[in-house]
Amino acid sequence: QVQLVESGGGLVQPGGSLRLSCAASNVIFSTYTMSWYRQAPGKERELVADISTPGGTTNYADSVKGRFTISRDNAKNTVYLQMNNLKSEDTAVYYCNAKRYRYGSLSNYWGQGTQVTVSS
Repeated sequence: QVQLVESGGGLVQPGGSLRLSCAASNVIFSTYTMSWYRQAPGKERELVADISTPGGTTNYADSVKGRFTISRDNAKNTVYLQMNNLKSEDTAVYYCNAKRYRYGSLSNYWGQGTQVTVSS
């Protein structure tokens, strides 16, 4: 059974930083595109950033460009989201996602989410 376990969320002041981690198990991690999504109260879930495989091409939402960095360590089956200069509007539950298209079939997995709260 595929598992994605997020960690690193918490309460931080505006302008602060957090680093989220997502550890994957029971999956060939290196074959999956890994993404971070977030969902704020009353809003739809939105893509924050993703990183492809094997080239590691990254893609970011306009709202986080220049502040957030996604990276992956295939040896550790882990994807990271470094979040700097956090703003109140970054407050949300952050979800890790693993996605792969292979042989016409989509494999799509989600973590349980980790809360990030930006407040003074």
